[in-house]
Amino acid sequence: MTGLALNRLRRATALAGLTAAALLPPTLPAFAQQVMDEISGSAQSLLFRDDAEPALAPTANRLGHMTYGDRTPTAFDLETAEPSRNVTLPGTPSGEGSAATVLADSVTLQGDRTLIASGGVVVWHQGTRLVASRIVVDGETRALTIEGPIHLTRPDATDADSEAILIADSAQLDGELQDGIIRGARLVLARELQLAARVAERSQGGRFTELRQVVASSCQICASDPTPLWEIRARSILHDAEQRMIHLSHPQLRAFGVPLGGLPFTVTAPDPTVERMSGFLQPQFRTTSKLGFGIKLPYFQTLGDHADLTITPYLSASRTRTLELRYRHAFQTGAMVWSGAVTRDDINPGETRGYLFGNAMFELPRGYTLGVQVQTASDRGYLLDYGVADADRLWSGLTLTRVRRDKMVFGRVGNYHSLRDDEDNATSPAQVADVLWLRRFTPNLIGGEALMEWSVHAHRRPSDDNGPNGRDMARGSFGLDWRRSEILPGGVLGAALMGLDADIYRIAQDNDFDDLVTRIDPMIGVELRWPLIGHSAGATHLVEPVAQILWSPRGQDDDIPNEDSRLIEFDEGNLFSDNRFPGWDARETGLRANLGISWTRIDPAGWSLGMTAGRVFRSHHEENFPDGSPLAGRKSDWLVAANYDSGKGLALVNRSLFNDSLEFSRNELRVGWLREDLQLSAGHLWIDGDQDEGRTSDINEVTANIGWQIADGWWGSAETRYDFSAERAQRASLDVTYRNECLALEMGLSRRFTRTDTVTPETSFDLSVRLGGFGAQKVGPGTVARRSCLR
Repeated sequence: MTGLALNRLRRATALAGLTAAALLPPTLPAFAQQVMDEISGSAQSLLFRDDAEPALAPTANRLGHMTYGDRTPTAFDLETAEPSRNVTLPGTPSGEGSAATVLADSVTLQGDRTLIASGGVVVWHQGTRLVASRIVVDGETRALTIEGPIHLTRPDATDADSEAILIADSAQLDGELQDGIIRGARLVLARELQLAARVAERSQGGRFTELRQVVASSCQICASDPTPLWEIRARSILHDAEQRMIHLSHPQLRAFGVPLGGLPFTVTAPDPTVERMSGFLQPQFRTTSKLGFGIKLPYFQTLGDHADLTITPYLSASRTRTLELRYRHAFQTGAMVWSGAVTRDDINPGETRGYLFGNAMFELPRGYTLGVQVQTASDRGYLLDYGVADADRLWSGLTLTRVRRDKMVFGRVGNYHSLRDDEDNATSPAQVADVLWLRRFTPNLIGGEALMEWSVHAHRRPSDDNGPNGRDMARGSFGLDWRRSEILPGGVLGAALMGLDADIYRIAQDNDFDDLVTRIDPMIGVELRWPLIGHSAGATHLVEPVAQILWSPRGQDDDIPNEDSRLIEFDEGNLFSDNRFPGWDARETGLRANLGISWTRIDPAGWSLGMTAGRVFRSHHEENFPDGSPLAGRKSDWLVAANYDSGKGLALVNRSLFNDSLEFSRNELRVGWLREDLQLSAGHLWIDGDQDEGRTSDINEVTANIGWQIADGWWGSAETRYDFSAERAQRASLDVTYRNECLALEMGLSRRFTRTDTVTPETSFDLSVRLGGFGAQKVGPGTVARRSCLR
């Protein structure tokens, strides 16, 4: 895609209809195909992470395929996957094809057709493998008497990790190697959960295995120290291989051999192969300075393969009674998730508080995608108090997208609701609608590449006041960009540029502007690039000076209110751009030159270093930019950016804007370091205050997020954001996770320092404990501590 085309798409990421909005994704992530896949449902979706890229902070969420960006959060992610298969142990058919294969050191067939095999006996029968020291097969009943040690498995199972392994001292089994009595039995499920008993009985074709006077644990057990970290003792445990359930009769939980508690009835739990099944999830303990000590006990209910419901009561010492709900539904061509909560607490006595977030996406015919999002909350403090989100603006509405190689259609209509104390929803653009159509093509007569755009935007303020507090606007725009490049003598790459933008505005409830305003801005330009390459000491050097000269008729958009181009960025991404305003309401005009040079060094050792420097020169003072902007005046600030990539996970990026007197207006430093035992993402940001962009004071803050391997099995992560201008931290958190082969312990301590009329600082502590072996578990960062048995 051409540079001008990229610029037009960059403009499309601006929020049309809101002022001073940051570039964050407004709507929904993509979805997969069939049904929900998440172990009995965690209360919230996992954050997306791409470990192939080093993280640089401060980071923003990925825009993905979304066209517009604003300060509204996404609803909970849609997670779907293929339906899980039912694992069964089918009965073995008799008759033809049911013969067994026996290998042994000695095989004897007696006169009554009794077969005796001894010495390294291995039997294969209908996918089941039996290893023993001696077997006796009765000639009449085909029953087997087996002497151990015995090892019974199904090595041809589709999933080796879900294979059940039975180890025993002796056994009496039927001819199908399925049912019978087993002595000195130990059953290993998914190579994780071990069940040991004196006697076990298999029935119904191997579907049920019942162990009596049994001990269960997923911890490593050594002969020198047979006491596991934790164990469950029960009168009996029944494993249903078809339903993948474990039934524990009168279970007792012990830690280091010491009883902690027991239940006088039968408890049902999923085996380690289960990823989705009805039942209670692990409890979550949470303590906050506002709510006190509390506990969450979520219950997960499957509604077939296509839907599920999670009900989570949240009770604290005496300050909150909360019921959280989450409903997920997968369709043949889409998926949706609804999450919400209703609360009565002592923070706002006598008031019912809560929130509702809904998220859905559906595939329509001809490649269209329909998105639905609902976001509403009783107050911003609720979202922060209960750890839902730190959003201060919510968006609800519909989106429609269709993306092809050379075309894109995007539309949305919805409502914004601000939770900020300093924003009045009556005087802010609330109802917003946008339609955008883009097409890329090659003109027949002049060649090159062109991009055509049609767009419509409208927004409405609920206030009936005349002026900025009640102004409503509608806009229709047409844009055409064209570029043709040719290689000139000497290896210079030359390009001719042309563009045309036309707008018509309808402005209501503001007497300072005409009701109907039209505007046409043509643009022509040339660009010269001279890419050079050289080699020195085995390293490759790439140098490319660039000169771009553009002209469009001078003008000042005083007759059009600037609603969508208040936040202006100047970086290496738009240094060579015909228009650096992010939206449609303002444009660069006049004669101007974009000059710059880039240099990259690629070392044979794998690391690389790059730099970009440039500046914008104009023949006139550009009045569309505010006086404090780095782009204001006849020449812009200097832009200098540098980046370093070690090739081994370390990355650094720095971008600076400064004038001829070396007075810096902006500087951003980001550092990312990604290793198996360390994940660092940190950054420092400095921006001069600018009243026109809504900054009454300088921004001087540092953000850091680090995860590191404390010790084997211990993983720590910390996050902080400190504002040097305000001389206080905005937030800080510390999380510690311990994982071994049978236990996962998660602890988190966080502090939020935000203080407004409705939000006060808060400290919270979270704790959760999970025993391994019951239900499938997702792998986290870091190593897993494993006990080793020394002989």
